[in-house]
Amino acid sequence: MEIFLGGLPLWSFALAFGVTLLAGIVKGAIGFALPLIMIAVLPSFMPAQTALAALILPVVVANAHQSVRFGFRAAWVSAKAFWRIIVLTLVGITISAPFAVVLPQYIMFLLLGSAVLMFSMLQISGWTPDIPANRRNPLQYAIGLIGGLYGGISGVWGPPVIVYLLAAKTPKREMVCIMSVIFTVGGVMLLLMHLRTGLLNAQTLPLSIAMLVPSTLGLFLGYVVQDKLDAEKFRRYALIMLMISAVNLLRRGFFG
Repeated sequence: MEIFLGGLPLWSFALAFGVTLLAGIVKGAIGFALPLIMIAVLPSFMPAQTALAALILPVVVANAHQSVRFGFRAAWVSAKAFWRIIVLTLVGITISAPFAVVLPQYIMFLLLGSAVLMFSMLQISGWTPDIPANRRNPLQYAIGLIGGLYGGISGVWGPPVIVYLLAAKTPKREMVCIMSVIFTVGGVMLLLMHLRTGLLNAQTLPLSIAMLVPSTLGLFLGYVVQDKLDAEKFRRYALIMLMISAVNLLRRGFFG
């Protein structure tokens, strides 16, 4: 059992298990937010780098399952349509991932808190930009690179992608499929990069494996929630929780 604790005390591991279960439920219900919730909450009681390591495998597995839930053909069509975002996300993660192991923890908290807070406030306000059709493809390069640069050090590269897809008026079903494909490919790159940087190591890799249990269970519970509850209300509550967590991260970044 101790090998899966990642050097954490048992109470901290138990809290991480519960947070990851909740994150999986939200992911299954609304299609995103698993890494957002994990990286917003876990650093409250563990080092930010450990939290980043813990979320990597859950992100890969949950998104891989979700990306093929509607069939391999739909996933392939999504990958071809948004290849620019995928390629530039990989480039961005490759560039920024090595910095995750050298940045001071307070900077990590400030980066994470600001990104999560801006995204959740934007989402809860309901505002989305309107992108003309002739500018959508060129903009994908910038969206992918910005998301990837942030994702390499935080494990979160979804916010720019989600805002772009909403602005492009992407249908809900297609949007979930596209996000899952982009997040899966990016997650695999994040995994490979942090095996190389040493952030995923003999201590943190078993912890990430252990978090597959609550994330997967939560994902399937979330699918049930998606079918039975008011998805919009559920999403709003999740965003409010993210805002509170983001404020706490900023507090820790500014005041320790």
